[in-house]
Amino acid sequence: MTLVIPGIAKLDDSIFVNQLTSKINNKTKPLGSLGQLETLAVKIGNILGAITPVLHNPQMVVFAADHGIVKQGVSAFPSDVTWQMVENFLADGAAVSVLARQHAVNLTVVDCGVNHEFFPRPRLIVKKLGNGTADSSCGVAMSQDSCDQAIKNGIEIVRALPGNAFILGEMGIGNTSAASLLFSKFTDIDIELCTGAGTGLDSAAITHKTNVLRQALEFHRSLSRPAEILAAMGGYEIATMVGALLEAAASRRVILVDGFIVSAAVLVASKFEPSVLDYCVFSHRSGERGHALMLDYLGASPLLDLGLRLGEGSGAMIAWPLLQSACVILNEMASFEAAGVSRESQA
Repeated sequence: MTLVIPGIAKLDDSIFVNQLTSKINNKTKPLGSLGQLETLAVKIGNILGAITPVLHNPQMVVFAADHGIVKQGVSAFPSDVTWQMVENFLADGAAVSVLARQHAVNLTVVDCGVNHEFFPRPRLIVKKLGNGTADSSCGVAMSQDSCDQAIKNGIEIVRALPGNAFILGEMGIGNTSAASLLFSKFTDIDIELCTGAGTGLDSAAITHKTNVLRQALEFHRSLSRPAEILAAMGGYEIATMVGALLEAAASRRVILVDGFIVSAAVLVASKFEPSVLDYCVFSHRSGERGHALMLDYLGASPLLDLGLRLGEGSGAMIAWPLLQSACVILNEMASFEAAGVSRESQA
């Protein structure tokens, strides 16, 4: 299979950024007093190429798959929870479901490789490449062809979705292990610093998980190309998110990134095409060990820090109104001239 990565324009239009910055600086407020919200407004405007940016038809997509490494006892929950939570998403009972409904955001779930057969229904896309990956601690998680197909699936999913804002979530028991492996492999940060509690492991279980992941890294120590690393240690949902991220950036959508696992997909996507980072807004710093280090590596400034570690896209949905507020401030707040308000003294 020939995998074609969509081209992504690098956002380096300093003239346009200066126009957006000048616009928000001219609002009726002390300079910079809205802090990160001002930076966010400029970023959204720059991504969309609009002095008056409007976010429309936002799409929340949850990518789901199972992981063979769970057989090594790296999760506090059994793999069956993956398919059970997919059903919960579609029944509108999960955290991300109620938050998406609260903010009138369309929610879609993608079966990328769940060990379960779902009956067809609205809001479910089946792109199953297997009933979960193989155990990456003693072999490759997936074949290179399957990995490439997952990336292609992600590209196709985003191309078929409307809107200019793309929000990612995930579900997969064991996927913090895959994310930790990818993070450590791509950055050479020791796996102990990349490995956390996931679904709620105690300290002894975290030590066991770390040892399993160290074994996996040793097994795959000779790998160097991003595509082969992703195939060896990733998951079907992570690989599908990589394709989705690349296409969302190529089509100049604002990408709202959730927590540790989605950030790992961003990390991998950036190894294929570094400019993908220009289009990403990082919603929050999660409570999962390693996420703060990952955000630092990516040069990201998350909007929130609430100690969240649920995943699903829940943190991204909590942050979504901040993107809307940034646009409203930029578009609707009065300028000094329009409001007849005196500027601050320049003395």
